[in-house]
Amino acid sequence: MRNLSRITIGLAGAILGVCLGVANSGWAGNVGRVSFSEDVFPILQYRCLECHKAGAPGVAFSGLNLESYEGLMKGTRYGPVVVPGNAMVSNLNVLVEGRAGIRMPHNRKRLTPCEIDILRNWVNQGAKND
Repeated sequence: MRNLSRITIGLAGAILGVCLGVANSGWAGNVGRVSFSEDVFPILQYRCLECHKAGAPGVAFSGLNLESYEGLMKGTRYGPVVVPGNAMVSNLNVLVEGRAGIRMPHNRKRLTPCEIDILRNWVNQGAKND
């Protein structure tokens, strides 16, 4: 349990660092390259993997496994959740931004505006595995 708390605190710190780095870079008019491994995956680990990993309820319900880039891009049993280059229609963005009848994370604290911006920018930049 103690190790889990350290991991959670570490992931939260990493996400905060990314958000502060983006905020300090003048991102509003100058969005830098968003990396899956450095920027997106830490958000998924911290916010989504509790439910969307093998054997967890999110995978059982939808088939969406977020343990890897390949799982994210495979999507759900109903179809893809990411449309590279178009965050407006990507279900990942629609759900975390609360633009659908349900919101993700389900029954948990909402993603921060910074986390949402990172996901949106990554998708709009082509959702690359980098």
